[in-house]
Amino acid sequence: MQPKLQKNKTITVECPATIANLVCGFDILGLALNNPQDIMELTLTDEPGIRITHTDAHPLPTDPLHNVAGVALLELMKEANDPSLGFDMMIDKRIKPGSGLGSSAASSAGAVVAANLLLGNRFSNEDLVRFAMAGEKLASGVKHADNITPCIYGGVTLIRSIFPLDIIQLDSPPLYVSVVHPQIEVKTSDARQILRKEVLLKDAIKQWGNIAGLVAGFMKHDHQLISRSLEDVIIEPVRSILIPGFDEVKKSCKDEGALGGGISGSGPSIFMLSTEEKTAIEVEKIMIDIYTRLGIDFKTYVTTINTDGVKLINN
Repeated sequence: MQPKLQKNKTITVECPATIANLVCGFDILGLALNNPQDIMELTLTDEPGIRITHTDAHPLPTDPLHNVAGVALLELMKEANDPSLGFDMMIDKRIKPGSGLGSSAASSAGAVVAANLLLGNRFSNEDLVRFAMAGEKLASGVKHADNITPCIYGGVTLIRSIFPLDIIQLDSPPLYVSVVHPQIEVKTSDARQILRKEVLLKDAIKQWGNIAGLVAGFMKHDHQLISRSLEDVIIEPVRSILIPGFDEVKKSCKDEGALGGGISGSGPSIFMLSTEEKTAIEVEKIMIDIYTRLGIDFKTYVTTINTDGVKLINN
């Protein structure tokens, strides 16, 4: 028997940005960031259905059927099988849509985590990933979990399988993450369409080695193994042509001492990992110099790995 629900209760959560793929792990690896983060407020109401408002300047739909958070929440409500459930949702989106930093995942994950808290933690984290993937399908046309999973679990995650879900949380050493977000738009759906449908076996073998090496590097806290494994011979060579300055950023930042990095998700954001904060700050300066010279507006972050995932900040 489910506990009696406390109607008209409001909670607020922080929903972290995420970096998907981690260079070589297309659709299977991701990590959560401490900055930027969305803020979402959810209220369990007496009125059935979902009502969405935005306090940000992004022109996102408020119809639950066309909003990623709404679609994810509808999946949760369907499984809860309680026609009396109703939610008011306020979203303050600080992760810009189309940035490659998991904006849609933050909304989808935040909605279901907050709703689950209001419902007395009725569902597991794996359930929540499954619900939130419906939001990713709306955003990109594909149910993928490499942003959703670290957003909900925190830290670095590996998705061994989508159907059925098989999620592994990976240990990792403390790392600093420098991010530059050129203010251009790269839609995830478009970035998927340009990918090759077939790859050479020699490229697949090299990629498998890099994925295995990166996972081992995280778990062994082996910085040099992480650095050697941050190589993508399949996806990055195709997608990087959509991002002005990409090759220069990557080479210059590695020359400065970064372990490595690449495209965050489908782009246009670029991330680089460093072992020390001072290196991460120097890497940020390189990113700033390059995009200033290119005349492209940008935003940068120097942050760390978020180990909490979506987090309750008040109730």
